[in-house]
Amino acid sequence: MKDDTVPTVLLRDVEETDLPIFFKQQLDETANFMAAFTSRNPGDEDAFRKHWATILTDSKVKVKTILFDGKIAGHVARYLDEEFGKPEVTYWLGKEYWGRGIATRALSMFLEHEETSRPIYARAVIDNAASIRVLEKCGFRQIGKERSYASGRNQEVEELILELKT
Repeated sequence: MKDDTVPTVLLRDVEETDLPIFFKQQLDETANFMAAFTSRNPGDEDAFRKHWATILTDSKVKVKTILFDGKIAGHVARYLDEEFGKPEVTYWLGKEYWGRGIATRALSMFLEHEETSRPIYARAVIDNAASIRVLEKCGFRQIGKERSYASGRNQEVEELILELKT
């Protein structure tokens, strides 16, 4: 029997002590493949730390740690896409937290309480059905497609562009 209880998900500000967990989570090869748009070398901890130092000091970025039952499950953020010129959301969950409704709940909370400006956009590789479903459950609708180079796959991929209007 499926457990339909809502997961205990909380969002809080990112703390320096979260970063080693984020680093470990993003080392997973399957997660990198599914996310597709990842760093060129996920194992480069110095590059990871520099990237996060930029994220945490950029006033155009809003980022929160996702907690599930008190454990760090991942992060969710809004940033200004430099090429697209519009605000986008992104999220990452450690693989051990996949398939439990955590991403949907965390993104929903983020959009309701942390980032309420609209429209806002998101992107997902066309074959990442789980991420597309999370976005659709949060109200995003597909508005286009684009081909882009994805470091996590070392090739060009087709991605969906989604929009949340209200």
